[in-house]
Amino acid sequence: MLVAIDGPAGAGKSTVARALAGELGYSYLDSGALYRSVALLALQEPDADPARLAAEMKIELDDRSPSSEPAVLLDGRDVSAEIRTPEVSAEASRVAAEPAVRAALLEKQRALLGSGDWIAEGRDIGTVVAPDADVKVFLTADPGERARRRALEQHGDAHAVAAELSARDERDRSRAHAPLKAAPDAVEIDTSALSAAEVVARIAELVRARSRR
Repeated sequence: MLVAIDGPAGAGKSTVARALAGELGYSYLDSGALYRSVALLALQEPDADPARLAAEMKIELDDRSPSSEPAVLLDGRDVSAEIRTPEVSAEASRVAAEPAVRAALLEKQRALLGSGDWIAEGRDIGTVVAPDADVKVFLTADPGERARRRALEQHGDAHAVAAELSARDERDRSRAHAPLKAAPDAVEIDTSALSAAEVVARIAELVRARSRR
């Protein structure tokens, strides 16, 4: 079983996907961690080709504790904290717009999702990475609520975060290759007024209904 959860930053994808994986006993793939890892390398090696960095890097995701952030090992080094900074987030959105980077990471994601039960979250899981996913969900939320959540995570100013999210949304939605959008058969859930537990419960029911069929 493969469950694809897509949506913009701050909609609750990571929190919901981790909790859902824990509840169902599935593996969890945070596709954003791959793009963030490329972004980290690109910031450290500004003259290097991001596509080459994406193709050559070795990524391991330790999801043995789905209730918390999975450990991200980049070329054997734990970069879990480094890839969550605002600078890396902004760079990740930029490198993600490069078709060659997306092509390299597409292969890595599909290799990971090739067997077993997975909850995979990102921005193009249901449209590009796994268009045949058994269950597809697209999470949305009011922009102000998304900024509030992200500001709490980053201990930042909500107004500044809102501006960053708006710019990132524009880049993600307008890029020529694999833009951020809901798959035609995705179930859209507005999380603005819902708790993470309520969203998890809704998706879990979709998964169980799919399993029954």
